[in-house]
Amino acid sequence: MKLYVTRHGETVINAQHKVSGRGDVPLTDRGREQADALARQTLNTEIDLIIASPLTRAWETGLAVARAKGIEMIAEPRLMELDYGRFDMVSIDDSEFLQVKRSFTRRMGGGESILQAAARIYPCLEEIRQRYPKRCPLIVCHGTVCRVIHSYFHDLTDAEFWSSIPANCQLREYEF
Repeated sequence: MKLYVTRHGETVINAQHKVSGRGDVPLTDRGREQADALARQTLNTEIDLIIASPLTRAWETGLAVARAKGIEMIAEPRLMELDYGRFDMVSIDDSEFLQVKRSFTRRMGGGESILQAAARIYPCLEEIRQRYPKRCPLIVCHGTVCRVIHSYFHDLTDAEFWSSIPANCQLREYEF
């Protein structure tokens, strides 16, 4: 079974190089253009179902694909971005954030750790595999969620994990 994964289109927070966690922000004009380009790119794929984070930026991105392909879209809260706690909306270069970010077990600013995120995302992937064995879903989610999904399919070092963030609307393909 194939699984496609993409990160949402650009938001103002992304453009400002800030941490974008659970804050619910829409796409920028550029983000909508990226979503439309993604929709065109998926026209020649087997994608027949979209499973998206309910956060606006992911939902908007998924809608562009759903409309272009005329397919069903389902919200999945377990695909929401990491809860970065007090680090939400700080600069991605903030020294305290960068220090805490290197740990897989520390809760980000009182929010969620990478291990806690994996504990909700890995079972979600298993459920998708079991529930839709004859489908070809596209997951529309967020940067850190994309990293966790990538780690589900690949054995990564810590450095590889942190460098595995896809560009906005970059399409990745995996095989269960």
